[in-house]
Amino acid sequence: MSSLIRAATLKNYFEVAQQLGLNPQPLLRASGLSRTMLADPERRIPAAAAVRLLEDSARQSGCDTFGLRMAESRQLSDFGVVSLLLIHQPTLRDALVTTMKYRHLLNELLAIHVEESGRTVVIREEFVPDSGTSSRQAIELALGALYRLCSALLGPHWKPHSVNFTHGAPGNLQDHRRVFRCALEFDREFNGIVCDAADLDFRNPSADPAMAGYVKRLVGSLPAPDHNSIASEVRKDLYILMPMGQATIEQVARGRGMNVRTLQRRLEEAGETFSNALNSVRTELALRYMKNRHYSLQVVGRLLGFSAPSSFTRWFSAEFGMAPRAWRKAFRQRN
Repeated sequence: MSSLIRAATLKNYFEVAQQLGLNPQPLLRASGLSRTMLADPERRIPAAAAVRLLEDSARQSGCDTFGLRMAESRQLSDFGVVSLLLIHQPTLRDALVTTMKYRHLLNELLAIHVEESGRTVVIREEFVPDSGTSSRQAIELALGALYRLCSALLGPHWKPHSVNFTHGAPGNLQDHRRVFRCALEFDREFNGIVCDAADLDFRNPSADPAMAGYVKRLVGSLPAPDHNSIASEVRKDLYILMPMGQATIEQVARGRGMNVRTLQRRLEEAGETFSNALNSVRTELALRYMKNRHYSLQVVGRLLGFSAPSSFTRWFSAEFGMAPRAWRKAFRQRN
């Protein structure tokens, strides 16, 4: 079953399309969506359809910042009922944890991970589509929305060091500089935001513990995520952990608060194994990295979890039918 997301994810789509002189009707039909479907922000729509709409719209309009423009006017209220809980969290750290906990009420395809290193924090964010096809527009929309969330909660205290993207820079950085008021890093090894660790623990003066408790009970009464979705949840974990060199079953199980055997059993019940999930994610990320000429083959191998280039070459050749160097040469000739 394909993943579903709130129609609110595509808020501001029609405004951006109008700004760019784009007729959205044919694009909506091609993606299987309609104005009526997008009119209700809480309606669930196929994630694959939303991704196609974003990519097709960017391509047809000639605007490679289409998704980012949609994120520019995002507000806390666009997170739906969860926004009532977020606004009363005592710190940004608590708000991020809450976002991850109730991700099924926001966007099933988002993966967020907070990585701390001394005084610096990396908030990694990935958009993990069912098809495994990377979407520049979806990633920039997600990062733009995350940036806006942090800004809404911290106000003038939100001063991140940089916003990072695994894809290349556009020809014009005007939109990025307007949305992200910090350094921009492209062709990086992760998608996410780098900020001071102190930002995560800055106290929210508007937080009301009593109200947070009330809203938490309200949100807790809403439909819970499908327990059969453990396979997709593990995929999201692996998308984050693999470039960090931590894509092991022990690490995934620990992050999910269960032992290895329990995780294996849950995956088996869903008709999946950890090794299959690992290889699937590795194959998807391999395509993303190999298409980016800024990543050397050595870097690609490391990001995919291989300690030796020869191991990466053997695995890649078995999966794609040719050595990495030959694949990249053929890809460049086609493109």
